[in-house]
Amino acid sequence: QVQLVESGGGLVQAGGSLRLSCVVSGRTFSDYTMGWFRQAPGKEREFVAVIKWNGGTIYYTDSVKGRFTISRDNAKNTVYLQMNSLKPEDTAVYTCAIDRMRYRLRVGYQEEEKYDYWGQGTQVTVSS
Repeated sequence: QVQLVESGGGLVQAGGSLRLSCVVSGRTFSDYTMGWFRQAPGKEREFVAVIKWNGGTIYYTDSVKGRFTISRDNAKNTVYLQMNSLKPEDTAVYTCAIDRMRYRLRVGYQEEEKYDYWGQGTQVTVSS
């Protein structure tokens, strides 16, 4: 059974930082691309960042470029999202997801259907 468990969310003032973690079990973590998504209140879930299975390729949504950093530690089955210079508009539930297919970073990595297992999410709240 594949499980993804996020942690690290919380309440922070604008300009602050948080680091989210997502631990994966039940699948060979190092073989799979990982993504972070977020869903703000009243909005659809949106793509935030993706990292290739070997860490060699990374993409971000434009609104977080230069502020967020995705990384992974394959020895710990963990993907991270370092979030700096946080803004109130970053307030959302952040969720990690694992790609359906091994050894792929496919066109359409921003699309939810490319991922087959999701974590439960962790709340990030940025106060102004």
